[in-house]
Parts: sequence; structure tokens; C-alpha cells
Amino acid sequence: MIKAVKRLCQREKLIVLIGPTAVGKTTLSIHLAKRFGGEIISGDSMQIYKGMDIGTAKVTPEEMDGIPHHLIDIKEPDEPFSAAEFQQLVRQKITEITNKGALPIIVGGTGLYIQSVICDYQFSETGSDLQLRAELEREAERSGKTALYEKLVHIDSEAAAAIHPNNVRRVIRALEIYYTTGKKMSHQQMKNSSELLYETALIGLTMERELLYSRINERVDKMMAEGLLEEVGELWRKGIRSGQAVQAIGYKELFGYLRGEESLESAVEQLKQNSRNYAKRQLTWFRNKMQVDWFDLSDEEQRMGKINEISDFIAGKLHLKEN
Repeated sequence: MIKAVKRLCQREKLIVLIGPTAVGKTTLSIHLAKRFGGEIISGDSMQIYKGMDIGTAKVTPEEMDGIPHHLIDIKEPDEPFSAAEFQQLVRQKITEITNKGALPIIVGGTGLYIQSVICDYQFSETGSDLQLRAELEREAERSGKTALYEKLVHIDSEAAAAIHPNNVRRVIRALEIYYTTGKKMSHQQMKNSSELLYETALIGLTMERELLYSRINERVDKMMAEGLLEEVGELWRKGIRSGQAVQAIGYKELFGYLRGEESLESAVEQLKQNSRNYAKRQLTWFRNKMQVDWFDLSDEEQRMGKINEISDFIAGKLHLKEN
């Protein structure tokens, strides 16, 4: 009992800031880092890739405003990246930042990735069959990734809900686990403990749907104006036309245009639609799977007041002092 209490008291403090794209996470994260002496860890599995700046809404040096940021630009676009690797890297960063007297703040991220870091989440290495994996990859090429995703929906709807239809690698992994073990990936995930490993303030940002969708559409237009097509074109010229990185929203749609499969106008509209759908899935996942403290940022005129309210809430929850 004494050891358990001691372990609880020694838990590292952590802020996790989640929410759909365009909701305002960057502004709040910088405010929190300045107020509490924090450093920010990117929770976005695509911001790790070099040269993918505009499409991933990567924070700019100006936006950083002197606050250290981690796990950005650490891999080349043709390198793979897994949730297990994300878990390992982020946990290391949390300890490094804490040990130098700063407060770690994770910003962004998908549900499974965040859960794998803050909970006692063990990734299973079972259910591996390279031949089956190759067959599923050929099926994706032959029948299309949508057909493969629909197969997963039929077999394991819970796992499918946590995976983007265009993330073929993860769809195949979920199918591989089912076909080789007879057990659903979602059931394996449920065995993991939901106990938090850190003293965590898990903050979710949201806003009225129509306002959020309007902001997402505006963000896509801004990305195009800032050179997103040229950024995707540079990946194309380097021969990076398949793999995990270019399946990201903002890239796969414009790759369709570069392949001559659709018009630029159609590709941009698809990008907006996919971004809106992804935002909806993000919110649904977190509301169903984790205990999040939600704050609504719909009122633009009261934005600063809401930011201060969130800051005060976190200060109370984690017993933090002003920097």
C-alpha cells in the first residue's frame, strides 16, 4: 500500500491537449507553455516527417514564439512510423522534459496514439504473417483501399472506427491480426489497462459543428494559397508516391490530381470533405473511449477568456504554479 501511494505521488505531470484540426490547439498550447514553463510534444504522427509542413499544419517558428517543440521533422517521408514507436519516443520526451524542470504538453494526435502513451498500453507482437500481409497489400492494389476498409468494418467495426480508411497499413494490420489469431484487434486493445501512468490533465477543445467545418474549409484554402500543391509536387518529384506518409489527409487527395485521376478543384473539395470527416471521427473516438475535460471555443469574442478559464482549470487539477 505504501509503495502504491509513493508511486502515485511520484507520477510525472502532463498536459494533453486534443481536438479536431482548426479548433485552436496551437494558440492555447503556447499560452499554457508560457504560463507553466512547458515544452510541447507534437502528438501528430505526420508532423514527424520532413518536408510535410503545410499539409500537416505544422507549427511555424513564429508560432512557436520561443517555446521548445519536440517530435517534429525527425523522419524522412519514405520511412515508416508506428504507434508503438510513437509511444516509446513520447514517453522518453516526457521524462526528459520533466527531469529538467519543465512541464510536458502533448498537442494533437489520434485517439489510439494518445491512449498508448498515457495508459498502460501494451502492443501485441502476435498475429504476424508476412505472406498474408503481402496478399492483403495486393488486394488493396487490385480492389482498392475502400474495399479493404469495408472488409475490416464488417469484421471489426470498433477497430475500423479508430483507423482512417486511407491508412492501408493499419487496416491490413487489423485484418492480419484477425485472420491469424481469430481475435479482433479491438478486443486485444480492450485488455490494456485504462489506468493513467501520469498525473494528467486531458483537455479537449471543440466548437459548434458548422463553425468548425467553416474553419476547416478556410484552413484548406489557406494551405493551398501557401503552396500545398507545390509541397506535394516536391514529394512526387522525389519519387515518394506510396507509403504511410503520403496517405495523410492533404497529400493523398492531391496525389490523385497529380496522377491525373481528378481535377484540382475536385481534389481540393475532397480534401475538405476528408478533413471534416476526420474531425468528426476524432471527436467521437475521444468522447467514447477516454475521460476528457471538454471546453467549447465557439464564441470567438470570448476566446481569450476561455483560454484563461482552461489555464486556471489545469492549474487546479495539476496543482501548478505560474512560471
